Amino acid sequence: MGSLSSQHGPAIFIADAHGLDFLNSVATPVDVPVDWIEDGEGLVSWLRQSGLVAPAQLDEVLSRATPKKLDVAAEEARRLREWFRRFVRKRMGRSLPLTSFAELGPLNELLKREHSFAQLVSRDGDGPPFELRRERRWAGPESLLLPLAETMASLLCDEDFTKVKACEGPTCTLLFADHTRGARRRWCSMAVCGNRDKQARFRDRSKADA
Repeated sequence: MGSLSSQHGPAIFIADAHGLDFLNSVATPVDVPVDWIEDGEGLVSWLRQSGLVAPAQLDEVLSRATPKKLDVAAEEARRLREWFRRFVRKRMGRSLPLTSFAELGPLNELLKREHSFAQLVSRDGDGPPFELRRERRWAGPESLLLPLAETMASLLCDEDFTKVKACEGPTCTLLFADHTRGARRRWCSMAVCGNRDKQARFRDRSKADA
């Protein structure tokens, strides 16, 4: 198989956290719902755009993958995404309780699939000429789920869930981590939902004046 491209165009990466960007891989950017990983082709395209998997590694998987197996991986990715969305939406805006760990079994089961190995590599610059680096063994399309699992795990371990928010746009489904000063972010994008809100308020004022 050759290089794959998304039929939906560029994906959305506004969350400031890869785990939330994964949840935003299905969204309603302009009134019509779009799923960037609705099939295997979309999954590969989304991963390529996200930078979670290096192009050479994606090409390695594609060189021995069939469209059917890629579609199966995409289907599993969608199930994983919707399971994690329920978890995040239930707890966003407040600190994660330790009791929530009991619900994370599916994520740990996926992380168990990891096949990694140490590799000695050369490096330029000052210091020792070699370093020991962990590499992932890409067994097949199912391996593409592991970077997704790691981003979700990183969100749980590293992100302050009190700053995980949903865009306030009335029809928007996008989530983001609010890292702004004072945690004042309200919109997925000021250019989209923020601008829509501004226009709506302007219309309301115009009607009131009339």
